[in-house]
Amino acid sequence: MLQYKRVGITVKSELQQKNETVEAIVAIVESAGAAVYFDRRRVADVTCANKYPTYEHEEDIDLLLVAGGDGTILRAVRALPDCKIPIVSVNRGTVGFLAEMERLEAEELLPRLLHGEGIIEQRSLLEVFLKRRGETIPCERALNEAVIAQGTIARLIGLDASINGKPLTQYYADGLIIATPTGSTAYSLAAGGPIVHPGLPAMILTPINPYSFSQKPIVIRGDSNVSVTVGPKQHVHTDAQVFLTIDGQTSRPLEPDDIIEATVSPKTVKFLRRNAHTFFDTIRDKLQWGKPIP
Repeated sequence: MLQYKRVGITVKSELQQKNETVEAIVAIVESAGAAVYFDRRRVADVTCANKYPTYEHEEDIDLLLVAGGDGTILRAVRALPDCKIPIVSVNRGTVGFLAEMERLEAEELLPRLLHGEGIIEQRSLLEVFLKRRGETIPCERALNEAVIAQGTIARLIGLDASINGKPLTQYYADGLIIATPTGSTAYSLAAGGPIVHPGLPAMILTPINPYSFSQKPIVIRGDSNVSVTVGPKQHVHTDAQVFLTIDGQTSRPLEPDDIIEATVSPKTVKFLRRNAHTFFDTIRDKLQWGKPIP
């Protein structure tokens, strides 16, 4: 029985062989009996998309299919304010940690998922807020991470971190990554952070090139409130600009004494997965664990 009858499709904007990819995915979805809806902003240059309706809100569709890499998935998550519908993804990017299937798997696997043979995996999100001169400014939610870091000039910055109102440390570093377990395999991993199973209720704090060798990444409880204060002017070089970046997608400049707060959101992102899929399969494949040394 068809479980997902209305499938919205969004695509990586600069995808190579975009027309061919979209046509192939549409054919698979329609052969399974589902109706196709497009994110018109991403397929304006795809000829076959012109004859299909578009979706404007997540209520218009039952499932969002993403053709692209992890960056496209992160962008798609930002476009689902209520996170009510699941996401399934066909990898057309470089790494694809979040993707469920490769293009060659889609013809056999996608119809099965549309007919209810998959499972729903829930991933946590960060709610990020900026406090400036007594005003609280909501920022976008993060599936991977919120990064507080200096910009183009290589200068160390001072960041005072506390957990649940209690001081943790002052980082003197290039920056600080506040990551979800999903984001533990992204920028945090590249900066030396641990891999954390996405099912764990946790947050990871990973300093970027800290001046002190004793300041290592730390995993904290997911119900914690993380607060990071940008150091005063004497702790930040006058020619260094500090930014808050969410999931590598949006960025805003910070000022001395700005406070960034992060908590785990009550909402979760839902991914449609195959039953046999495990997180360990992904890291073995994507990180090439267990491969013979050449």
